[in-house]
Amino acid sequence: MSNGGWIFLGIVVVIAFWAVSIYNGLVALRNRFKNAFAQIDVQLKRRYDLIPNLVEVAKGYMAHERGTLEAVIAARNGAASAAQKAAADPSDAKAIQGLATAEAGLSGAMGRLFALAEAYPDLKANQNMLAVQEELTSTENKISFARQAYNDTVMAYNTARESFPDTLFAGVFGFKEAELLQATESAEERQAVKVKF
Repeated sequence: MSNGGWIFLGIVVVIAFWAVSIYNGLVALRNRFKNAFAQIDVQLKRRYDLIPNLVEVAKGYMAHERGTLEAVIAARNGAASAAQKAAADPSDAKAIQGLATAEAGLSGAMGRLFALAEAYPDLKANQNMLAVQEELTSTENKISFARQAYNDTVMAYNTARESFPDTLFAGVFGFKEAELLQATESAEERQAVKVKF
Protein backbone atom coordinates (compact mmCIF):
# COMPACT_ATOMS: atom_id res chain seq x y z
CA MET A 1 0.00 0.00 0.00
CA SER A 2 1.33 3.40 -0.90
CA ASN A 3 1.83 6.30 1.50
CA GLY A 4 -1.34 7.93 0.10
CA GLY A 5 -3.33 4.77 0.90
CA TRP A 6 -2.06 4.69 4.48
CA ILE A 7 -2.88 8.35 4.95
CA PHE A 8 -6.39 7.80 3.58
CA LEU A 9 -6.88 4.77 5.84
CA GLY A 10 -5.62 6.79 8.83
CA ILE A 11 -8.11 9.60 8.07
CA VAL A 12 -10.98 7.09 7.80
CA VAL A 13 -10.02 5.52 11.15
CA VAL A 14 -9.80 8.94 12.84
CA ILE A 15 -13.21 9.95 11.45
CA ALA A 16 -14.71 6.63 12.57
CA PHE A 17 -13.38 7.07 16.12
CA TRP A 18 -14.59 10.68 16.12
CA ALA A 19 -18.12 9.59 15.04
CA VAL A 20 -18.18 6.83 17.66
CA SER A 21 -17.15 9.27 20.39
CA ILE A 22 -19.90 11.72 19.37
CA TYR A 23 -22.46 8.90 19.32
CA ASN A 24 -21.34 7.61 22.74
CA GLY A 25 -21.46 11.12 24.18
CA LEU A 26 -25.04 11.62 22.98
CA VAL A 27 -26.04 8.21 24.35
CA ALA A 28 -24.57 9.10 27.75
CA LEU A 29 -26.42 12.43 27.84
CA ARG A 30 -29.70 10.81 26.76
CA ASN A 31 -29.33 8.19 29.49
CA ARG A 32 -28.67 10.91 32.07
CA PHE A 33 -31.90 12.73 31.28
CA LYS A 34 -33.84 9.45 31.31
CA ASN A 35 -32.35 8.65 34.70
CA ALA A 36 -33.23 12.14 35.93
CA PHE A 37 -36.82 11.57 34.83
CA ALA A 38 -36.85 8.26 36.70
CA GLN A 39 -36.00 10.21 39.87
CA ILE A 40 -39.02 12.45 39.28
CA ASP A 41 -41.16 9.39 38.66
CA VAL A 42 -40.18 7.87 42.02
CA GLN A 43 -41.24 11.02 43.86
CA LEU A 44 -44.45 11.41 41.85
CA LYS A 45 -45.44 7.84 42.73
CA ARG A 46 -44.81 8.64 46.38
CA ARG A 47 -47.09 11.68 46.10
CA TYR A 48 -49.77 9.69 44.27
CA ASP A 49 -49.66 7.12 47.08
CA LEU A 50 -50.10 9.81 49.74
CA ILE A 51 -53.08 11.56 48.15
CA PRO A 52 -55.64 8.77 48.83
CA ASN A 53 -54.53 8.81 52.49
CA LEU A 54 -55.12 12.55 52.60
CA VAL A 55 -58.58 12.18 51.05
CA GLU A 56 -59.50 9.37 53.46
CA VAL A 57 -58.58 11.50 56.48
CA ALA A 58 -60.43 14.52 55.07
CA LYS A 59 -63.51 12.47 54.12
CA GLY A 60 -64.59 12.07 57.74
CA TYR A 61 -64.53 15.82 58.34
CA MET A 62 -65.57 17.14 54.96
CA ALA A 63 -68.67 15.05 54.20
CA HIS A 64 -70.31 17.97 52.39
CA GLU A 65 -67.29 18.45 50.09
CA ARG A 66 -67.60 15.15 48.25
CA GLY A 67 -67.21 16.78 44.82
CA THR A 68 -63.87 18.30 45.80
CA LEU A 69 -62.60 15.00 47.21
CA GLU A 70 -63.66 13.15 44.04
CA ALA A 71 -61.98 15.83 41.89
CA VAL A 72 -58.71 15.31 43.80
CA ILE A 73 -58.84 11.54 43.25
CA ALA A 74 -59.72 11.97 39.55
CA ALA A 75 -56.86 14.45 39.09
CA ARG A 76 -54.50 12.11 40.94
CA ASN A 77 -55.48 9.19 38.70
CA GLY A 78 -55.05 11.34 35.58
CA ALA A 79 -51.62 12.50 36.72
CA ALA A 80 -50.56 8.94 37.60
CA SER A 81 -51.60 7.75 34.13
CA ALA A 82 -49.73 10.63 32.47
CA ALA A 83 -46.66 9.87 34.58
CA GLN A 84 -46.71 6.24 33.41
CA LYS A 85 -46.78 7.35 29.78
CA ALA A 86 -43.94 9.80 30.34
CA ALA A 87 -41.88 7.23 32.27
CA ALA A 88 -42.25 4.78 29.39
CA ASP A 89 -40.44 7.23 27.08
CA PRO A 90 -39.11 10.45 28.64
CA SER A 91 -37.93 11.54 25.20
CA ASP A 92 -41.56 11.71 23.98
CA ALA A 93 -42.41 15.43 23.98
CA LYS A 94 -46.18 14.82 23.98
CA ALA A 95 -45.95 12.53 27.00
CA ILE A 96 -43.91 15.10 28.95
CA GLN A 97 -46.35 17.87 28.01
CA GLY A 98 -49.26 15.62 29.01
CA LEU A 99 -47.62 15.03 32.37
CA ALA A 100 -47.12 18.75 32.93
CA THR A 101 -50.79 19.41 32.11
CA ALA A 102 -52.01 16.59 34.37
CA GLU A 103 -49.76 17.79 37.20
CA ALA A 104 -51.19 21.30 36.83
CA GLY A 105 -54.70 19.85 37.17
CA LEU A 106 -53.67 17.89 40.25
CA SER A 107 -52.08 20.96 41.83
CA GLY A 108 -55.26 22.92 41.23
CA ALA A 109 -57.46 20.21 42.77
CA MET A 110 -55.13 19.89 45.77
CA GLY A 111 -55.14 23.66 46.21
CA ARG A 112 -58.94 23.68 46.32
CA LEU A 113 -58.92 20.83 48.86
CA PHE A 114 -56.48 22.64 51.15
CA ALA A 115 -58.44 25.88 50.84
CA LEU A 116 -61.63 24.09 51.91
CA ALA A 117 -59.82 22.27 54.73
CA GLU A 118 -59.10 25.64 56.34
CA ALA A 119 -62.79 25.79 57.30
CA TYR A 120 -62.54 22.58 59.36
CA PRO A 121 -60.55 23.19 62.59
CA ASP A 122 -60.84 19.57 63.75
CA LEU A 123 -59.38 18.39 60.46
CA LYS A 124 -56.50 20.85 60.74
CA ALA A 125 -55.66 19.44 64.19
CA ASN A 126 -55.99 15.75 63.24
CA GLN A 127 -52.69 13.89 63.82
CA ASN A 128 -53.13 11.69 60.73
CA MET A 129 -53.72 14.78 58.61
CA LEU A 130 -50.65 16.45 60.06
CA ALA A 131 -48.52 13.37 59.33
CA VAL A 132 -49.76 13.14 55.72
CA GLN A 133 -49.24 16.88 55.31
CA GLU A 134 -45.63 16.56 56.50
CA GLU A 135 -44.99 13.66 54.09
CA LEU A 136 -46.56 15.61 51.22
CA THR A 137 -44.47 18.69 51.95
CA SER A 138 -41.29 16.62 51.99
CA THR A 139 -42.29 14.86 48.77
CA GLU A 140 -43.14 18.15 47.03
CA ASN A 141 -39.65 19.44 47.87
CA LYS A 142 -38.05 16.29 46.47
CA ILE A 143 -40.14 16.57 43.29
CA SER A 144 -39.04 20.16 42.86
CA PHE A 145 -35.35 19.23 43.15
CA ALA A 146 -35.80 16.23 40.83
CA ARG A 147 -37.51 18.43 38.20
CA GLN A 148 -34.66 20.91 38.36
CA ALA A 149 -32.10 18.13 37.90
CA TYR A 150 -34.11 16.69 35.01
CA ASN A 151 -34.35 20.04 33.23
CA ASP A 152 -30.61 20.60 33.72
CA THR A 153 -29.78 17.25 32.12
CA VAL A 154 -32.25 17.85 29.28
CA MET A 155 -30.63 21.20 28.60
CA ALA A 156 -27.15 19.61 28.50
CA TYR A 157 -28.41 16.89 26.14
CA ASN A 158 -30.23 19.33 23.84
CA THR A 159 -27.22 21.68 23.77
CA ALA A 160 -24.88 18.87 22.79
CA ARG A 161 -27.38 17.56 20.25
CA GLU A 162 -27.69 20.97 18.60
CA SER A 163 -23.97 21.85 18.71
CA PHE A 164 -21.62 21.31 15.82
CA PRO A 165 -20.43 18.65 14.99
CA ASP A 166 -22.86 16.56 17.10
CA THR A 167 -25.80 17.96 15.16
CA LEU A 168 -24.47 16.23 12.04
CA PHE A 169 -24.88 12.84 13.70
CA ALA A 170 -27.87 13.44 16.02
CA GLY A 171 -30.48 13.24 13.29
CA VAL A 172 -28.80 10.34 11.53
CA PHE A 173 -28.66 8.28 14.73
CA GLY A 174 -32.20 9.23 15.86
CA PHE A 175 -31.40 11.49 18.79
CA LYS A 176 -34.62 13.50 19.16
CA GLU A 177 -34.89 16.75 21.04
CA ALA A 178 -35.88 16.21 24.68
CA GLU A 179 -38.70 18.19 26.25
CA LEU A 180 -38.18 20.28 29.36
CA LEU A 181 -40.69 19.67 32.15
CA GLN A 182 -42.31 23.09 32.39
CA ALA A 183 -45.25 24.37 34.34
CA THR A 184 -48.34 24.76 32.19
CA GLU A 185 -50.55 26.52 34.67
CA SER A 186 -51.31 30.21 34.94
CA ALA A 187 -49.38 32.55 37.19
CA GLU A 188 -52.06 32.13 39.86
CA GLU A 189 -51.82 28.34 39.69
CA ARG A 190 -47.99 28.47 39.77
CA GLN A 191 -48.15 29.22 43.46
CA ALA A 192 -46.84 26.21 45.36
CA VAL A 193 -49.49 23.91 46.77
CA LYS A 194 -49.82 24.88 50.38
CA VAL A 195 -50.20 21.86 52.62
CA LYS A 196 -50.26 23.85 55.82
CA PHE A 197 -53.01 23.26 58.38
